[in-house]
Amino acid sequence: MRRRSLLVAGPALAVMRPVPALPAMKLEFPRDHGAHPAFRTEWWYITGHGRSGGREFGYQVTFFRSRVDATHGMSSRFAARQLVFAHAALTDVQGRKLWHDQRIAREGFEVAMAAQGDTRVRLRDWSLERKADVYRARLAAGEFTLDLQFTPTQPVLLQGEQGLSRKGPQPENASYYYSWPQLAVRGSAALHGQRFDLTGKAWLDHEWSDEYLHADAVGWDWIGMNLDDGSALTAFRLRRQDGTALWDGGSFRSPQSGLYTFSRGEVVFSPQRRWTSPLSQATYPVEWIVRTPADFYTVKALIDNQELDSRASTGGVYWEGLSDLIDSNGKHVGRGYLEMTGYAQRLRM
Repeated sequence: MRRRSLLVAGPALAVMRPVPALPAMKLEFPRDHGAHPAFRTEWWYITGHGRSGGREFGYQVTFFRSRVDATHGMSSRFAARQLVFAHAALTDVQGRKLWHDQRIAREGFEVAMAAQGDTRVRLRDWSLERKADVYRARLAAGEFTLDLQFTPTQPVLLQGEQGLSRKGPQPENASYYYSWPQLAVRGSAALHGQRFDLTGKAWLDHEWSDEYLHADAVGWDWIGMNLDDGSALTAFRLRRQDGTALWDGGSFRSPQSGLYTFSRGEVVFSPQRRWTSPLSQATYPVEWIVRTPADFYTVKALIDNQELDSRASTGGVYWEGLSDLIDSNGKHVGRGYLEMTGYAQRLRM
């Protein structure tokens, strides 16, 4: 979901227009790996983890595209018709610290772009590109760098109804959404100039929409988990102001039994332990029990402070971090990312 997740064009740039329900559509690849500029909101979101000797890291790479409706009637080359944002983060598990950075620019002038036809997104010296089924992310952030390659080991996973994923009680609260779990990762991260060669697993989400959030939704809780046996778990809920679930969904795909898409009401998030951010004063559940048709799982953050302040780009503060997955028998069965939005302030997209 996004992930990535806090796309917003400021109120001065937004215009009201009717938003119809998204129709069912057969996703076609590689076309739908690329950008969809007619839609208001889009993101490419990669999370993963890797080891370098005895050191372990988590990372997040997210590129967002936002259509600015108010400028599309302008003829000026300088009109900001599309905005491109990017977030990057590196979690040093042993050092118990999160490092993060962000970028924003209007599309064009060889500064920022989101290409159609296949994945090719760039924002200055940050990029994500797909060639011959292999993704490569290269980012030089303020205190860290990432240069990672992601190779699929399984087919694309279409979320929802063949890629059309409902996100609320109204038909227009929906997105086109697919995931690529169990990506094999090779590459490097550098922290304060020290290089670490990484191998591990990652998860990719690509999502685009015109009207993602219902008016009653203040944020969401989401997990994308690669299980050790090759399975993939997605679970999410959209949350009201009082903390109750407005909508929920997800999927479970296993090598043995294939894909099962969760129906509304089959996913329940129950907070177990909370942590309060000294930066935002927001309180986040950093341990959950997540009930799904596949199992009752415990989700535990590896470190509590994985909050990201993106107010210099997408305008929000959210929590997104590397987390363990434990099954109902108490066995560690996987690892992935937990994302929580709308705790510091209401999420607006």
